[in-house]
Amino acid sequence: MAIASNTDNAKMLPVFSETVTPENLSKRYQQVRHFTERLCQPLVTEDYVIQAMPDVSPPKWHLAHTSWFLETFILSLASSGYESYDPSYGYLFNSYYLTAGERHSRPKRGLLSRPTVEEIYRYRASVDQHMVSLLEGFHTEECERWAPLIELGLHHEQQHQELLLTDVKYNFACNPLRPVYTVGSVSRHPLAMAPLQWVGFPEGVYWIGHEGKRFAFDNESPRHRSFVEAFELSSRLITNAEYLTFIANGGYERPELWLSMGWDAVQREGWHAPLYWEQRDGDWWMMTLSGMQAVQHAEPVCHVSYYEADAYARWANARLPTEEEWEIAATPLPVTGNFVEDQAFHPVSIRETESTALFSQMFGDVWEWTQSHYSPYPGFIPASGAVGEYNGKFMANQFVLRGGSCATSASHIRPTYRNFFPAEARWQFMGIRLAKTIHK
Repeated sequence: MAIASNTDNAKMLPVFSETVTPENLSKRYQQVRHFTERLCQPLVTEDYVIQAMPDVSPPKWHLAHTSWFLETFILSLASSGYESYDPSYGYLFNSYYLTAGERHSRPKRGLLSRPTVEEIYRYRASVDQHMVSLLEGFHTEECERWAPLIELGLHHEQQHQELLLTDVKYNFACNPLRPVYTVGSVSRHPLAMAPLQWVGFPEGVYWIGHEGKRFAFDNESPRHRSFVEAFELSSRLITNAEYLTFIANGGYERPELWLSMGWDAVQREGWHAPLYWEQRDGDWWMMTLSGMQAVQHAEPVCHVSYYEADAYARWANARLPTEEEWEIAATPLPVTGNFVEDQAFHPVSIRETESTALFSQMFGDVWEWTQSHYSPYPGFIPASGAVGEYNGKFMANQFVLRGGSCATSASHIRPTYRNFFPAEARWQFMGIRLAKTIHK
């Protein structure tokens, strides 16, 4: 297995986000790993194996893959004499790291009844035992040397925590019984919708991208200057009520509103509403991780593709923001919102504390589509070795989303974070914020 040395990889990664000690490194590690298993507590054995479409993965695979990542990129290099828990797991649970060897077909992950769920949990426990032993035995210099890769591994796990939830939701939605994952702990009592307002920004040269010592993925750098025309950004997300008006106005029946490939998708897939929406006796309902719920008008619309977001923006005489515009508006704001730790597991309406804010729900609730193609920043250089495949190889045919969602961890998101998905994707918690160009 050809993997670059730890020294080569670490040179291209950010430094750890706080003072590095064996104690805080071990504590952070155990918090993230335990939270993954906490998210799996509502599942029964049969739930762990389902893969309802090629883009989702079974929960069992997520549990194993995140452990394989730590074993492959940290334990095998940093722990002297470490032997793989099971050499065959490298083939089963590698995702897309070509440099790390061959891998099992992604669309066939749901066909793996073995290893069992119990065996995967034993695998995780073994990796955790070795990792904690390694971390607690580090000297300060070793902590500083390995912290970048360990932090990458933990943020990688947090990404899979979100994917695990969105994949479970898709799997459950395909079940006619519409099973409940768990009852969200945050009240969904509907509030009155805040008026949509427009906040203007002047043209100018702005600094975009990550800087500093806190963790960020390589695709958030280098920090660079970007000229941006004067623009306005909507003060809040588009709500279900507003999207219902779009539907009632024939939004899915008017080809002039859609990009060509978007209209093809509407016709081919039979789209007539966001994913998980269905009508019952004239009323709209949606599938949530708490089961079927009536569509609440004040909540942000969710599970729409880039094509749907773009069509709505055109219908509303607006457009989607660029990722630069979104970042300019978001950077001064506190990173607060409805995140996975709140355990709502669903976007909620604007909280009263946010009703008078300049911008609401910039972070959490739903990922916000931008019109920006996912491409490298000027001067971007991926890390060497297999970890260099983490982001850079996907910089084509995808669009950038910003802000995080109700399935994102609060410790994982930041204003410079660049998520990305193909234009047809809908199963993630994806929503809409509008922008306008200020014409001179």
